[in-house]
Amino acid sequence: MLTVIRKATLSRFLELLTSSSPLRARTVAAGMTSTGNQDYDQKVIPKDEVIRFIEECMCKAGTTKEDGRAVGHHLMTADYRGHFSHGMNRMQMYVTDIEKRITDPAARPQIVTDFQAIALVDGKNALGQVVGKYCMELAIEKAKKFGIGMVAARGSNHYGICGYYTMMAMEQGLIGFTCTNTSPLMAPTRSMKAALGTNPLSLGMAACDGDEFVLDMATTAVALGKIELAIRKNESIPEGWALGSDGKVTTDSEEAYKASLLMPLGGAEHNSGYKGYGLGLMVEILCGILSGSLFGPNIRTWKSDDKIADLGQCFMAINPEAFACGSKERLTTLLKQLRELPTCGEKQVLVAGDPERQHMKKVDKEGGITYHPNQLKASEEFAKHMGVRPMKPVNLFDFLSAKN
Repeated sequence: MLTVIRKATLSRFLELLTSSSPLRARTVAAGMTSTGNQDYDQKVIPKDEVIRFIEECMCKAGTTKEDGRAVGHHLMTADYRGHFSHGMNRMQMYVTDIEKRITDPAARPQIVTDFQAIALVDGKNALGQVVGKYCMELAIEKAKKFGIGMVAARGSNHYGICGYYTMMAMEQGLIGFTCTNTSPLMAPTRSMKAALGTNPLSLGMAACDGDEFVLDMATTAVALGKIELAIRKNESIPEGWALGSDGKVTTDSEEAYKASLLMPLGGAEHNSGYKGYGLGLMVEILCGILSGSLFGPNIRTWKSDDKIADLGQCFMAINPEAFACGSKERLTTLLKQLRELPTCGEKQVLVAGDPERQHMKKVDKEGGITYHPNQLKASEEFAKHMGVRPMKPVNLFDFLSAKN
């Protein structure tokens, strides 16, 4: 049964989250504090506690325990890897969609077509993480049998970070790939109207000795959340991020947010922005066009509730052993060569996935995830109105002292 959440509560929760951002998150090790939030200073949340909290909130909203845990593990993983924009702060959006009956918390994905290495799945308007997990598991099963598995999905919802599904395949010794269409926010090159989404994609492969390549990127120049952050800080935005309502490049953050016309990866046409546009359209073909879901400008606008999302998604798993032997060793060599390239400064060359691994190492060292105080306060208020036990933080220095 749905937990009815008062509008005032949701508004307060959103207000608190609006003022939080991973870019503004305090760095505990550096001793930074947030005025008025001393109760949350020097606190971290253990990963299991994050999962437990999200799982219980989702179950209160109407999901099964299994689905609630799937969402909890996914959102925790996003925060664990440093992608706070797609972590715990997305939970409230999912709960709201369930309460408004825009998403069906009890729905189960169904196979529409199943032929050898490929399949088409109807998500039945289930939670995106439920659809995504089902589809990648099916793709993995096919890859182990045929060498490659590809699954297209329709009738899905926001499914979190792409890299989560990629890593599911990697854990099975496979190459993983996924992409999804989203609400229209990108203005294609030469257009002054949004017609494609941020349309993110991810590809990953494990190398030897725990090394790996995990690409997880949008096909727009920047996420809309970065523009929201610039507004809160009363800052302008760089050229190439967004267009204004007049269809011209703008550096005014408020005008950019009002227009919601993100530029493709690369920015303006003379900076090869048409390549980002092309990548976004490629994702749309693999997702919306192939699956029969809504596509391009036909998808509902971001955070609107006038109709279901009906997103399209694509999942692939590839067995590298079905091709030339020694692929993991070759990848290991390549990643090492790239990281050891001479640089023009003090910073080392990185490969996709390195920043995330650095963040995970920090979390493991500190015993939990460091959240912005506003996120912790908002989650505490949300716990009360959902009727669940709030997250129990751990004192960072107590944890470090116990380890030593």
